[in-house]
Amino acid sequence: MLCSRIQKMTNENTSEIRLKVQLDAQKLPERITWEATETGQGEQDSKAFMLSIWDDKDKSSLRIDLWTKDMRMDDMTRHFIQTLISMAQTYEKATGAKEVAAEMKKFCDSLTIKINSQFKEGA
Repeated sequence: MLCSRIQKMTNENTSEIRLKVQLDAQKLPERITWEATETGQGEQDSKAFMLSIWDDKDKSSLRIDLWTKDMRMDDMTRHFIQTLISMAQTYEKATGAKEVAAEMKKFCDSLTIKINSQFKEGA
């Protein structure tokens, strides 16, 4: 019985995602790289990441948000908007709550309009 259980464990499909953050002397992110075993592309550079993990025991989200010190503000804005849109899509897929997801998407649309007008005013 133990042998078959060990064999079962070694045959499981697993995927690994690695994040590396290189810090400067002040411990600010200077370089971020990531790698996923399923992509087969090796380490790739990134300017930012947002990681959210659900802690079922405490019923709370654990978050890590990091970005490199040379991340451009307009790229950070795009990153946020695209992340919010993706969260709305994921919420709908996970819960089937189409109306709530539609409200989230409407918020993203209005936020995009507001941000675009602020960029135009600042230009």
